[in-house]
Amino acid sequence: MSVLLAHPFLHVHLHPGPVPVLETEWLGFAGSADFRAALTQAVDAARLHGGRGWVADDRRLGPVRPVDMDWVADWLLPTLDALGIRRFALVESEESLNRFLINNMYQTVTPELPQMEFQAFPNLAEARAWAAEQDQELEASS
Repeated sequence: MSVLLAHPFLHVHLHPGPVPVLETEWLGFAGSADFRAALTQAVDAARLHGGRGWVADDRRLGPVRPVDMDWVADWLLPTLDALGIRRFALVESEESLNRFLINNMYQTVTPELPQMEFQAFPNLAEARAWAAEQDQELEASS
């Protein structure tokens, strides 16, 4: 695993392999401009490295403004789907309100994304393993 991007509030890791996986490790709160800029950089990294899985480690993510949640739903997730991210694993926030709001947003948006599977995990190791799993149907469509 290597660190592709390091911000005070977010690290983006690459797990190379047959199914490259990007991981966003939130370290704390980020204002709207920083939140969006960092995630846009992470998308660019996924594009550059051929990412097929994504792990969102939201355990220490601070509060997310509703307008930023809308941006994730309207731009980030459809962009990841179009880019070829096939499995999106969420490690849920430690804050109960964040966990509820973010999980609800993902559950609403991801069924409408034609190629991306979504699953929430309480544990980082399980999320990483699932995001990197090789599925014969996914392999055949790549």
